[in-house]
Amino acid sequence: MSAIAFTAPLLLVALIVLPILWWLLRAVPPAPIRRRFPGIVLLLGLKDDESQTATTPWWLLLLRMLALAAVIVGFAGPILNPRTVGTATGPLLVLMDASWASARDWPARVAKVDEMLRDAARVGRLAAVLPLTDPLPEEIPWQSAAAWVERLPSVQPRAWEPEYQGLTDLPLEGAEIVWMSDGLAREGRDVLSARVIESDRPILGLTPARYEDGVINLRALRLGDGTERSVELRAVGPGPNGALTQLGVAPANFAAGASEAEVSLTLPPELRNRVQRFEISGERSAGAVSLTDDSLSRREVALLTQAGDESQDLLSPLYYLRNALAPTADLIEGDLETLLPATPDVLVMADVARLSPSETDQVTEWVENGGLLLRFAGPTLAASDISREDEDPLLPVRLRSGGRTVGGALSWGEPKTLRPFDETSPFFGLTLTDEVSVTSQIVAQPDPTLADRTIAALADGTPLVTRKPVGQGQIVLFHVTANAEWSTLPLSGLFVQMLERLAVSTRPAALEPEALEGTTWVPRIVLDGFGVPRDAGAMAGVPGEDLIDPKSSADLPAGLYEGPGQSLALNVLTADAELVAARWPAGTVIDGLTRATQTNLMPWLLAAALIFLTIDAIASLWLGGRLRRGLATAVMAALIMVAPDAQAQEIDVPGEVALAYVRTGNARIDEISEAGLRGLSAVLAQRTSVEPEAPRGVDLETDELAFFPLLYWPVDPAQPIPSSDAYARLNRYLRGGGMIVFDTRDADIGGFGSSSPASVRLRDLAAPLDIPPLEPLPDDHVMTRSFYLLQDYPGRYNSRDVWVEASPNVEQVEGMPFRNLNDGVTPVVIGANDWAAAWAVDEQGRALLPIGSGFAGERQREIALRFGVNLVMHVLSGNYKSDQVHVPALLDRLGN
Repeated sequence: MSAIAFTAPLLLVALIVLPILWWLLRAVPPAPIRRRFPGIVLLLGLKDDESQTATTPWWLLLLRMLALAAVIVGFAGPILNPRTVGTATGPLLVLMDASWASARDWPARVAKVDEMLRDAARVGRLAAVLPLTDPLPEEIPWQSAAAWVERLPSVQPRAWEPEYQGLTDLPLEGAEIVWMSDGLAREGRDVLSARVIESDRPILGLTPARYEDGVINLRALRLGDGTERSVELRAVGPGPNGALTQLGVAPANFAAGASEAEVSLTLPPELRNRVQRFEISGERSAGAVSLTDDSLSRREVALLTQAGDESQDLLSPLYYLRNALAPTADLIEGDLETLLPATPDVLVMADVARLSPSETDQVTEWVENGGLLLRFAGPTLAASDISREDEDPLLPVRLRSGGRTVGGALSWGEPKTLRPFDETSPFFGLTLTDEVSVTSQIVAQPDPTLADRTIAALADGTPLVTRKPVGQGQIVLFHVTANAEWSTLPLSGLFVQMLERLAVSTRPAALEPEALEGTTWVPRIVLDGFGVPRDAGAMAGVPGEDLIDPKSSADLPAGLYEGPGQSLALNVLTADAELVAARWPAGTVIDGLTRATQTNLMPWLLAAALIFLTIDAIASLWLGGRLRRGLATAVMAALIMVAPDAQAQEIDVPGEVALAYVRTGNARIDEISEAGLRGLSAVLAQRTSVEPEAPRGVDLETDELAFFPLLYWPVDPAQPIPSSDAYARLNRYLRGGGMIVFDTRDADIGGFGSSSPASVRLRDLAAPLDIPPLEPLPDDHVMTRSFYLLQDYPGRYNSRDVWVEASPNVEQVEGMPFRNLNDGVTPVVIGANDWAAAWAVDEQGRALLPIGSGFAGERQREIALRFGVNLVMHVLSGNYKSDQVHVPALLDRLGN
């Protein structure tokens, strides 16, 4: 009874009269049967074995008592699971964690707070809502509860942890405090005495991805669910057309009682370099998203090998490059014929002097398209005569003959060290050490452009590294060898750092504190509380010191930051994160977000009373012998009252032709489909003899399809797969002469046969259907002339990629094709032009959506309407247009 309340409890006093009613009813039995019989004298002296009751039967009394009790209790207004309104009279303060862990059921949390505010508004209480992920105010913003109801939608979850410091400094005397907790353990939760509201929905999280030994390792976390469960992890990034798509998927299987699941995902380098984030499918939370940075996107570096490179590893020009690049880049080796077709990011040529003219042209074209050509000097290049008089197209500067060595013709007295890097150099900020010295180099000839192309120089000012842009790419030359023959640079850590700054390799995710100090990182993408990436806009950069041991906050939100030659991802969860349930002080009242729905029991009790009274009437008629034909009527009335809320199922059967569309569950798509068929029906009524009724939306699981000649099916990537019974109904519809028009609505990005999400979903939806072989709509198909003569079939998009049933035999009769199909009606039409959007009109008959621009757009809409008319006329009239052309041939066949 604790779950029932009464709106008029005083009426329950009437239950006291039930014993009196019992006594009165027993004193008034049903009237006896009276019969007049003249031969009553003949019955004198006979003993009557049957007798009439002198009192009302106990079961009939009980039935009447129950009916009266139901009426009394019903009018008392019983409520099942009543919503209790707080009795507090002071101000109401709602503290909301509003963190990423709250985003998973944010609408339910907002609805709960809205309910509390409205209850407070009814009694005129003050209220305030404080999201703890925002800075705490000095004073509580007390306002009327009704005002906070209007402000509540502006409160949103954030992608960082809440702060509890300063809560005790707020003036809270006399206030009722309700804490909307996100369910995670944090310090400072015990500073206030409050009523706690927590969700029982599990929390899911995803730690940053790690790339190890060619495999991407992911770790999924959960809290609040100890059952065996599997979730789907998705790798998301730009596809070939630039739109974000799913690049990979892997299941994360949680064992019973386990709080984490390890997942390994293998992707080709081309896909791995595109990945922008990993996410848990179906989870709306920043903690379920893991952004990626340069630690995952490894560059592909091609090393041009020559004969003799493998003879002595320590003397090979490529030995030190392999060791420097192997941990952070994908290396491929070979000759130009095998390297360039692989489209590497970087091509390294160590002490290569001359290429053939065809090879030079191939490498030049590759650089102009965005490649980086990295060259190193050596004895072979120094002894050659290339780039002496005229600058070689594959070198950044002109070179002097020979070289400069200690003790040589252009001699130094001692090895030279490096000059500090200029601010314009990509190496600016790197620390120089005395261990790097140069004993030999190839010297650049003086030139007006030499200073601008020098990005690293020796202490005497001679260039050490030069660079030249070529098209979208660039050419870089180290004026020393790639091995330790001319300098100690390849032996130092500075060599690896210089390659990183040139974007030859990728830095590891964990940068050393020394590499972050003195740098500035600018946010490019930030995550909101629901895990949706947003453009950071004009947000200010952050010092690199803040990223040494980062923790997302309002000043350092989770997102993707760009720094000196690298990007760094800051995620909500760190690599060693754990999800721990919140613990509250003893005696804390903890409520849930969900509860049983409040139900008014009055209609049910009154209906029960009517049922009891109906049964009483039938029983009284039976006891009095007057039931006869009234029995059937009473039984029917009782059956109707057993389910007072039941309604007869109505089948909306069209009286005339009506077009139908498949309800996808997406309200916007269904609205456009209905408006499109409404516009097409209006055009049919104006231009043809067909006068369709209003279009219908059909549910494939329950509705009968045989009444509709044409079924328009817009494909939504999120549309669920129908059941087997629905497919059986669809196949009967197709075999009975119906037509389904599939529209993927993505001709601007893909269309039928592509790998767009809608096309992939179409293949899944159409797989169980009994669809014949298809072919592109031929120019001579009867659909192109069933009413209008058409050459194009546009909708919102203009694509001629429309598929219909393929004709098994196309005969030429008097020079015209004769398609011997079943009345010429194709059971399916597949396209991607979004025809409903072009047909759609509002209630006043005005075009609902813009198509193109100006006269060309209206012309495209007109052709789209004509195509729709041809579709309907084709499905209604079949192949009669084609038959009219071939009347002589048909008559000849009939004569045979």
